Amino acid sequence: MLEFLGLPLDASAHGPEIDNMIGIVHWLMFALFAGWGTFFVYTLVKFRRSKNASADYAGAKTHASTYLEVGVAVFEGVLIIGFAVPLWAQRVNEFPPEGDATVVRVVAEQFAWNVHYPGADGFFGPTDINLVSADNPVGLDRSDPDGKDDIVTINQLAVPVGKPVIVRLSSKDVIHSFGIPLLRVKQDVVPGQVIPVWFEPVETTESIRNKMVERYSLTDPVVTLSIMTTMEDYMGADSAVIVPKGTILFPDVVTMLTDAGITEVLAAPDTPIEIACAQLCGLGHYRMRGFVNIKTMEEYHAWLAEEAMYLPQ
Repeated sequence: MLEFLGLPLDASAHGPEIDNMIGIVHWLMFALFAGWGTFFVYTLVKFRRSKNASADYAGAKTHASTYLEVGVAVFEGVLIIGFAVPLWAQRVNEFPPEGDATVVRVVAEQFAWNVHYPGADGFFGPTDINLVSADNPVGLDRSDPDGKDDIVTINQLAVPVGKPVIVRLSSKDVIHSFGIPLLRVKQDVVPGQVIPVWFEPVETTESIRNKMVERYSLTDPVVTLSIMTTMEDYMGADSAVIVPKGTILFPDVVTMLTDAGITEVLAAPDTPIEIACAQLCGLGHYRMRGFVNIKTMEEYHAWLAEEAMYLPQ
């Protein structure tokens, strides 16, 4: 069933359980559709006018429909009690210890995701609404010792692979919905509340990108090439590499390739893991998009060190 549903790739440890439940629900829906559709056709034939010229006020005397309804109710009970409730309890009540997880804050606003990381000391600096500005979207107090080394990014969430991630969600204005389809995560973000959600990535962004490689025409107007990255080196007439692997296909790069006689490339989305707002949050809702970059542990620590270099001294 799952192969027909068109689900995106799964990069989370809990994803198979979610997908399994989605598959069971759709099997139930299919069975109900087929069963009730068959029953409807049966009644049309059984009680057609030519066979029942006058009304029969006694009606059908079989209890088959009652048995079917009881069976559906039992199946739904098993689905809820045996699958949905345990999975929900695990996701909501059984959070990993913060000491064993990567903990970040994500503050939603119209129309961006502000990501706040604790610094090397492991403590979040205090925030103050009076300090919120265009340069300080989370209102971080840099004068506090705990806030001096904190890192803040916009629409970019970097996490290490193979380690639980706890995201503390909050909103500065309206209700948003933090959704990462490839990590099977979706949680409403309600103003005035801090709502935690967690997941564990099991694949890096590079691994996911390698699974999404396709051949694209450089002249196809339907494909947005500027969000794609090349997945192999491309050479010019002198056999020198003119576009190395990992280059984003911006218009000037496409021009360089077509001038070299190259009309097709192997490419994949440069940032395949998207953070989408799944709640209509205003006129700019369509542009409230962020991206998750899943790195190896070494790459993650290197990224943190690089970001720390740009902190105000």
